[in-house]
Amino acid sequence: MPVIASALSSLTALSALALLSSLAPGVASAQGAASLPITAQQKATAQQVSQAGVPLSELSPNAPDSHTVKRGDTLWDISGLFLKSAWRWPELWGMNLQQIRNPHLIFPGQVLYLDKSNGRARLRVGQPVGGDARLSPRVREGSLDDAISTVPVHLLEPFFNEAVIFQSSDELLKAPRLVATQEGRVLLSRGETAYVRGELGGRREWRLFREPKPLRDPGTREVLGYEAQYVGTLALTREGAEGTGADGKPLVIPSTFTVSTIRQEAAVGDRLAPVPPREFDNMVPHAPPQDVAGQIVSIYGEALSAGQNQIVTLNRGSRDGLDRGAVLALWRDGSTVRDMTVADKPLIKLPDERHGLLFVFRVFDRMSYALILNVKEPVKSGDRFTQP
Repeated sequence: MPVIASALSSLTALSALALLSSLAPGVASAQGAASLPITAQQKATAQQVSQAGVPLSELSPNAPDSHTVKRGDTLWDISGLFLKSAWRWPELWGMNLQQIRNPHLIFPGQVLYLDKSNGRARLRVGQPVGGDARLSPRVREGSLDDAISTVPVHLLEPFFNEAVIFQSSDELLKAPRLVATQEGRVLLSRGETAYVRGELGGRREWRLFREPKPLRDPGTREVLGYEAQYVGTLALTREGAEGTGADGKPLVIPSTFTVSTIRQEAAVGDRLAPVPPREFDNMVPHAPPQDVAGQIVSIYGEALSAGQNQIVTLNRGSRDGLDRGAVLALWRDGSTVRDMTVADKPLIKLPDERHGLLFVFRVFDRMSYALILNVKEPVKSGDRFTQP
């Protein structure tokens, strides 16, 4: 506690709240404070607070003194091994805000040591040197393919491989379109040729989609984005051009594509979306940097309800302070019932109950996608979430 007390003494109360809520989630609330000016000295002091570790009371009752990272471990697994609240990993690891956004990687074979001192705990990596463990708050650089993932990658792969998402109707209208097929075929299969018109922007790998549907905020009915039906993937083989026909009039030559993979047969009229970058890396589980509350928009894959390890769409995005790695709590609204123990049988409202956790892994301006980490009851559109 002396470290925190000393650090906070140099901050104004409101600035400390704003900074600490982003660097040490759960320590303070940033409501109304995030817009205040923050000096470099204040920011440095708040980062010092964030690197002080967690109180010993926040450790899991069975937290080990050390853990050797194994292939198949995830960051979420390891965080839960040491902490009661796995989203407090940045504090346990002693990360400042920049390190949360660009963390070092953790690899199988490394040994994590729990360092306890002055009533607080931090996790460090031990590098064996001459039989002794040299402790370091950092981890070695290495190949992303070898590093452990934050959550099981196979749970997110279907989304990253097939999701077709647009943030606006303008973006959707500009999507290139499949205008013709080789020899006038009605349907296309893998390996066949397709002809496309539209602006490609130098990209070569594309997803084919159809039937985009709007994603609406359950409360305001605002269109937050569009989610389309995945058809398959195409690869550009020859870019289109503009020429002149035999009659001297302008002539458009469409781009040539080859069908790479196919989920369902492609047809003229289907449209294209660029394959987005895969973003499995650099996601640190943490509480949102500010208070957030929202609702489930939809279940990915058009299911009516979802359970553990399924993906949901949220009506909050980067404009609301969400970022990749944010952990959120799911809530079940308490029902209204009659108290049958008294004569007049009044209506009473049961308290809302927290019944699950979400992990945000893809963020847009007005919406996000999250993985259900655990849940007690089926999740459906309209269900509420808040900071954990």
